Amino acid sequence: MALLSFRKAVIVAAFVLTCIFLFPTLHSTPSSKYTPEVAPESNQSQKPQDAQSTSIANAGGLKEAAGPQNGALTEQKPSEQKPMLPEGASLLERLRYQYPYDPDGKFPAYIWQTWKSTPSSGDFAESLRPMEASWSEKHPNFVHEVITDQTAGHLIRYLYASVPEVLEAYKAMPIPVLKADFFRYLILLARGGIYSDIDTEALKSAADWLPKDVPPAQAGLIIGIEADADRPDWKDWYSRRIQFCQWTIQAKVGHPVLRSIVAQITEETLRMKREGHLKRGKLDMSIVEFTGPARWTDTIFNYINDPAYFKIDAGSKNITWESFTGMESPKKVGDVIVLPITSFSPGVQQMGAKEPDDEMAFVKHDFEGSWKQDWEKVKPIVEIPPKKDPAEEQASKKKEIKTDEVKVTTEEKKAEKKVEKKIQA
Repeated sequence: MALLSFRKAVIVAAFVLTCIFLFPTLHSTPSSKYTPEVAPESNQSQKPQDAQSTSIANAGGLKEAAGPQNGALTEQKPSEQKPMLPEGASLLERLRYQYPYDPDGKFPAYIWQTWKSTPSSGDFAESLRPMEASWSEKHPNFVHEVITDQTAGHLIRYLYASVPEVLEAYKAMPIPVLKADFFRYLILLARGGIYSDIDTEALKSAADWLPKDVPPAQAGLIIGIEADADRPDWKDWYSRRIQFCQWTIQAKVGHPVLRSIVAQITEETLRMKREGHLKRGKLDMSIVEFTGPARWTDTIFNYINDPAYFKIDAGSKNITWESFTGMESPKKVGDVIVLPITSFSPGVQQMGAKEPDDEMAFVKHDFEGSWKQDWEKVKPIVEIPPKKDPAEEQASKKKEIKTDEVKVTTEEKKAEKKVEKKIQA
């Protein structure tokens, strides 16, 4: 009888344990899985700004996004089941497969910054603490990470383990500034959110960056203008007539611009490695063109003129710098929001940038990055000599001509005297 009771007890215990383990499994749903924190809906409904500052200017024939054209690659939402990649898929295709773009998704609530040490370290520069803290203060619901160089390497290996070319390129880069540039594109492609240099100060919440009359589902990339050098000698100071800044970027995971620039930099890095040019002081292109704002600017222009993503009418002209020069309010091109120069470069006192207290000033850059210690990355915004008045310039040229004439006359007189002396002798 005792044996029978023991067996019954074992059976009952097994039944109870089975119920305990099966119950949560049978009642679990996909929504119970961990997902990255995203900005709450309330952030997108802040107090409206002035109508002029939030209106979207589409002057200059800016194109609006449309469905992919026949034969174009379509963006697959992450929730859909992925088909297997074909054998021999290109780097661009594999990046798209790994991190697909969902235009209807929200901007992830991440803030990414990089530095040699974390704010909790005693080595963190005191001058950077107020700027770093401003991002957490303006975005209390965001995950804010300051990634060290060592941590960045581990993170990239984790995120891009399935794309070995990217890992090889990142590891092969010989200069810290190259890795810093590359990292911002890599982290935004894989995780999305905001990247901003450590020497930037958040003046307003990112909730204010997106104009109120633009639904979040219609934006996938928010960028600002770094330079709008409206002068004949702009090439002496900047790499492009209109130059988009890459010290602050907001993006959704998998955005095609990020995918493209990651593929470009990876392929260029591996090419230079094969050819023996990937060494400090021996690169066959400048850092600005390799990983910096020149490549970033070109990639954006290529995207907004790409018929694979935009409906382009027959005979229409490409979007160029002319569509963005002199702008004082945001412009929307497809899913790209372009902010005026004041938004990310307030207080530089040139090129039309207004002061940090302007309603369109969102981020202030103090230009204290460590790249200055490694290599000249880009000619920073400096005191550029003012334009000369045409009348003054012409008078100056005439003065130079007269001076040259006097010099010639003097030389001729000296020569004549020498000849006279020889004749007299």
